[in-house]
Amino acid sequence: MVTETLGEVVPGLIESDLTEQIIGSAVAIHQHLGPGLLESAYQACMCHELASRRIPFRSQMDLPVRYKGLQLDCGYRLDFVVDQRVVVELKSVERLTAVHEAQLMTYLRLSGIRVGLLINFNVPVLRRGILRRVL
Repeated sequence: MVTETLGEVVPGLIESDLTEQIIGSAVAIHQHLGPGLLESAYQACMCHELASRRIPFRSQMDLPVRYKGLQLDCGYRLDFVVDQRVVVELKSVERLTAVHEAQLMTYLRLSGIRVGLLINFNVPVLRRGILRRVL
């Protein structure tokens, strides 16, 4: 696993162009609505924002577990898969914990997607609520 910090687009970061567009969408939502809403409200706004920017995505995508040649529905659901290249997990919690990060890493491992964003909208400054992880 590689941990990458946020900031300006850095040449060589995997999917940096796309993650910056996703982060820009989240920042626009946070600037307009601020913290304190339910995750479902941010989810709906993110769908609208990504669509308005013509960024391809799938929302609430089922994620099966593959085990010994079987595909099992274990109830995993990804908040967003953006352009089939980035998993985005939204939160609206007091603070992100190791469990939230483990959830994102599990989703990356099971989906085969290398890059993930964990975005917590319940912070005063959104950039402090974003984790970017790469497998």
